[in-house]
Amino acid sequence: MSGILPYQTYKGVKKGMMQKKGWWILVIVSVGVMIPFMIPYLTLNPANSRVDITSTTQYSILVTHIGCALIALITGFLQFMDRIRLKNPKVHRYVGRIYVVSVFISGILALAVVFYIENFTKATAFLTLAILWLFTCWKGYRTAVKGHFNAHRIWMMRSFGITLVAVSARVLVPVLLITYYTFNGFMLPEGRDKMIEEVLNVNIWAGLVLNFVIVEWIIINKKNRVGKSAN
Repeated sequence: MSGILPYQTYKGVKKGMMQKKGWWILVIVSVGVMIPFMIPYLTLNPANSRVDITSTTQYSILVTHIGCALIALITGFLQFMDRIRLKNPKVHRYVGRIYVVSVFISGILALAVVFYIENFTKATAFLTLAILWLFTCWKGYRTAVKGHFNAHRIWMMRSFGITLVAVSARVLVPVLLITYYTFNGFMLPEGRDKMIEEVLNVNIWAGLVLNFVIVEWIIINKKNRVGKSAN
């Protein structure tokens, strides 16, 4: 038995280090993806927008939505840092409130953004994303208020998984471009611009499905480990 415990401890430490390394890789990738996307909007010049702007109202809604989404992304990462969550619970609660408020503002504005999206597939993806984002964040908030902290953590994982769709949807674009090219027999019958347009109409769906699968897989694994340790 004396030889088993150290090995199990070593495996636990190694796994913890790998998880921490993976977490920081996710942070770096997210920052690397979002900063180039955010720069045009930081100028507050509609001419630099990545989407067609038809009115000042639309641009104001879009910029506020993006700004609050960025705050949600940053505070979301801070929420899951053990150094804050376990050692500074007051800071964790404060950061959590900022996350919830930023998600609610950004999510509600996302519902308005939908009306400016002309493509049906992209509009329904954005609408689904916004509704799920608001719902999961609300569940996370309510379970925390009621003191159901295990459920709170699970719902906040789901909420943050949806927050990260802003990253995964963009990371998946090259994969979707290759997939589109392959399915069309390594040809572009309608041209390069059409290919990019088609991919940008479905990348939100792809990011949402991918993140949902990953988050639920993590949640199930955590429940299984807790069940095994209890036995």
